[in-house]
Amino acid sequence: MIIFTSICANYIHKARCLADSVKQNIPDATFVVCLLERELKEEYKYSSFDRVILAKDSWNGNFDKFIFKHTIVEASTAVKGNFFRFLYNEYKEEDKFIYLDPDVYVYSDFVELRELLKDNNIILCPHLLQYGNIDMELSSTAHGVYNLGFLAVNNSKEAKEFIDWWANRLELYCYDDIKNGIFTDQKWIDLAPCFFDVLILKHRGYDFATWSLLNCGMYEENGEIYVKGDPLRFIHFSGFGSCIENCIENWLPEGDHKFKDLYKDYVKIHTDNDKDSISKSLWTYGNYYSGKCISDKIRYLYRKNYPISCNIDNPFDLSDNRLRRMLSINKSISDKIKENYRKTIKSYHENGILHTIKKIRDKM
Repeated sequence: MIIFTSICANYIHKARCLADSVKQNIPDATFVVCLLERELKEEYKYSSFDRVILAKDSWNGNFDKFIFKHTIVEASTAVKGNFFRFLYNEYKEEDKFIYLDPDVYVYSDFVELRELLKDNNIILCPHLLQYGNIDMELSSTAHGVYNLGFLAVNNSKEAKEFIDWWANRLELYCYDDIKNGIFTDQKWIDLAPCFFDVLILKHRGYDFATWSLLNCGMYEENGEIYVKGDPLRFIHFSGFGSCIENCIENWLPEGDHKFKDLYKDYVKIHTDNDKDSISKSLWTYGNYYSGKCISDKIRYLYRKNYPISCNIDNPFDLSDNRLRRMLSINKSISDKIKENYRKTIKSYHENGILHTIKKIRDKM
């Protein structure tokens, strides 16, 4: 079993918590970190990480041109599909591949998942398994029905086709752009059950999270923790800090509650794993090579102006001011670039998205 997470350096402390919990409860799993930084420093390594792989080293094509389009949150999700493909090639004999967000903590072995992946190619967890919390129902319609803090696939042909489809979409459109129907890597997966043979896992012990708290029915019996009868496998501590604490206050009854105990324990583990203050690490892809910070506004302009961005070999060599001039003065685009752009758009309509992605890669 391969379990991986995707992070920038400022989330290494969270990945340490996750990796330790995996090793304690699923000792036969190989834990891999996909790291979105320019170099692998010694402080990024950890005893429970079996491998730390730079995202750029798993990428085919011009990674700098790709990653420049994304903010830090978008970036760590945009590489996930491609990293699944990378792991398929690295671990050809493995038959279980699982992604977990870094703010997940594992409490017991994935007993059911091991069996389900023998006969099911793609397994997803929905955000909600019961109606009644209208705030979270509305959030799910905006952010995606399924939570991509978890995704499990086997190595079947169907699973690989699904990963290819998803990875190709993320290569072009993995943005936090809810008004245009996209929320990073997650919203795309609403379509997955339409196109592929997907199992929707309704076991309450998997991907228990902040949005699961209202009337959750969590209890402890004989030293084991259950959620409405299902044994707890992992908690996704999404919204760690004030968000979770507000939800605890609003959605859990007053007094003792097992989730409150688990959250208190996780806070201590989380703090202990950040004693070196690695959470304060600056994202290396947040700056140009000159050291100057890249504004999010420039990233937005860059990704919207394909004729220019496609013909910049490495945007990290430039600056906000220089890019702003290049991206805003459309009259300076040569006739050749305009013609290439028109041909690419025409190709999209005539041949489909996969052909277009290949052409874009060739240009990179």
